[in-house]
Amino acid sequence: MWAAKGYRSYRGRPPKGKIALAVVLVLVIVAAVAVIVLQEYLVYDADGNARLELPWQQDTEQTEELPQEPGEVDIVIQEPETPAGAKVLWLTDTPLTAASAPAGLEESGYDAVAVTMKDSSGSVYYDSQAALPAAGKTADTTAKALADLTGSGVHTIARLTCLLDSRAANADVEGRGLKNTGGYIFYDGNNLNWLDPSKEGTRTYVGQLAVECAALGFDEILLTDVSFPTVGKLDKIQYPEEGMEASLSGLLTALRAALDQAGYEDVLLSVELPAETILTGRDETAGLVLAEIAPLTDRIYARTIAAQAQELSDAVTAAGGETFVPELQAQPQDLKTYLVEAS
Repeated sequence: MWAAKGYRSYRGRPPKGKIALAVVLVLVIVAAVAVIVLQEYLVYDADGNARLELPWQQDTEQTEELPQEPGEVDIVIQEPETPAGAKVLWLTDTPLTAASAPAGLEESGYDAVAVTMKDSSGSVYYDSQAALPAAGKTADTTAKALADLTGSGVHTIARLTCLLDSRAANADVEGRGLKNTGGYIFYDGNNLNWLDPSKEGTRTYVGQLAVECAALGFDEILLTDVSFPTVGKLDKIQYPEEGMEASLSGLLTALRAALDQAGYEDVLLSVELPAETILTGRDETAGLVLAEIAPLTDRIYARTIAAQAQELSDAVTAAGGETFVPELQAQPQDLKTYLVEAS
């Protein structure tokens, strides 16, 4: 059927009013976007007046502030401060031999040398009559190396692990070993055994080692691990009836007496403590009380940093101690060398 004329859809031009409205809308949108973007570049002065700083203007201003030809810049590297004191060589090679013993210490600038004579395993690195036969670890030249060292003219320090000693504790559980509440040897969190500082056998044993080192010519006995265990099932420890603090004080008193009675009154007796214990004054878990230990020793040692050394020294002095020795690593690649306070 044919279509009626005049009824088909009209596809002519749109009215001019609609075109004008569309143009206005586009301009409004563009203006709104421009306002939003330009907000980032509005800068207000001290009087509250706004001005527009476009990116290329900011770059120009910043460039103008830079010097055209920068001058020379001095780079200063601040060296860490260390307390004035003696330089001590810590020898960790055990046992000491003619090959490992340093020669010419006085000419090398070292004022003292420390040697490990007994470690935490219970091994003793010299010919000892007090130690168990199996604990002795020496070489053919150890005796001569030690004699040369103690006769070198520098201050010599014998480093002895005190109460952490599985060999000696197991060899005499009743007379020396730290026991658990069941009456057997106590094992700490590292499966190691300790000596009981309250037992006479412990005090005699450690005292004999200290006297033997003094007899070898050492000027100072430095004790480490002078405490009760701090890891493991601590509630299972059979602690001394006299108390932890009193038993440790009694041990140090006995060691000083052993040295004096053997004729070594001039040999120093020192203890190494954790830096945190010195700062807080005590470690109840370990049984350490600085005010009780410091007066019984000639020196208190601690591994620390130079910035903390004075604070530690003040704490030791306040607790009645004579001298604090900060053990400071002198060079990152040298784990044996420390700077310590002079005697």
